[in-house]
Amino acid sequence: MTNANHYDRRTALRQLAGFLAASPFARAQLDSPYAATHVPPIEDLVNVFEFEPLCKAHIPKQNYDFIAGGVDNEWSLRHNREAFDKIRFRPRMLVDTSGLDVSTTLFGERIEMPILIAPTAGHGLANPEGELATARAAAQVKTIHILSTNSTHPLEKVAAASSFPKWFQLYPGPDVEGTRERVEKAVGAGFKLICVTVDAGWNSHRERLLRNRVRAQVPPGAAQPVTGARTRRQREYADAPPKPPPYRLATTLMHKLDWRFFDDLKKYAKTPVLIKGIMTAEDAELAVKHGADGIVVSNHGGRYLDYASATIEALPEVVKAVNGKMPVLVDSGFRRGTDILKALALGAKAVCVGRPPLWGLGAYGEAGVVRVLELLQSELALAMGLCGKPKLANVDRSILRM
Repeated sequence: MTNANHYDRRTALRQLAGFLAASPFARAQLDSPYAATHVPPIEDLVNVFEFEPLCKAHIPKQNYDFIAGGVDNEWSLRHNREAFDKIRFRPRMLVDTSGLDVSTTLFGERIEMPILIAPTAGHGLANPEGELATARAAAQVKTIHILSTNSTHPLEKVAAASSFPKWFQLYPGPDVEGTRERVEKAVGAGFKLICVTVDAGWNSHRERLLRNRVRAQVPPGAAQPVTGARTRRQREYADAPPKPPPYRLATTLMHKLDWRFFDDLKKYAKTPVLIKGIMTAEDAELAVKHGADGIVVSNHGGRYLDYASATIEALPEVVKAVNGKMPVLVDSGFRRGTDILKALALGAKAVCVGRPPLWGLGAYGEAGVVRVLELLQSELALAMGLCGKPKLANVDRSILRM
């Protein structure tokens, strides 16, 4: 080898290294610095993004893909994050923020942060303790855990896992009578609120699951609703006789229901009822008209309709339509305390986070869920203090530049 050739190769390698260091793909990894072989002490993690690669390394690929994935080409999944970058802060100075307080009250329950654990299926896919660990973690930090219908563990066991109040997320099914039984079972077990999901009438095309040969919306290891026969009450809301689903699509009971179903649910639930999945002013106005107790602005974490707006984009029109008549919550894509503060400034009463607690659960178990929530709480408090807003009641749109 000549000196010239040796020099040219070294020069080329240096140039390649420089290119890779400047690459956006390299920058994308800055939030995920830990290799699978290195598990740091939990106190060394400095933001919630750092839990994801550790979770990914700990659990089977199929389980991780279920947690991480969205629908189709995952545009909405990405855009939920990108939309936060369009909103900036207008901080105020020389304000006494020594009395920082991020606690709030929801439906009569005081919680220590406006950050709830969103309903997500199959926590046992991340850790064998599953929702039992998640419920205990929520109780430790004194916030609400919303249990999914598709919980790995029976709802009675989750209800008994801690004494702190919990909410139940409802997927209607397998039929109308079965839905009522499910609600009454949850209320009887002590769940304080029903949060009915209304954006999942048709099973979505989740390509990560399909590539893993998982045809159901929930992979093995998570509870799945049992198919039941149609009943007389179900036919009150839908055409009869039943027809096979069109175009090779898979359906759920929700695609046959309308606001009459919600009116009945309100009568027999005997708890506050929230509607999860509202994304427009028109549906928010209908929620008010039909007596909903609250709304969760949600695009299901980018898992049903691709190219749906980011929830931080949809939030202002929903808040305006509700006009203070009920609390508005929001989920999908929240990863930073600054994200949460932006939603609160736009009128949300609280934010629900889904994937980050699962990352914590998969990486460190119950302690990981606690750490994720504490990091978000600390980031929110810091952002409030630096914006000159010591209490949630002080937070308003004046701190934002859209």
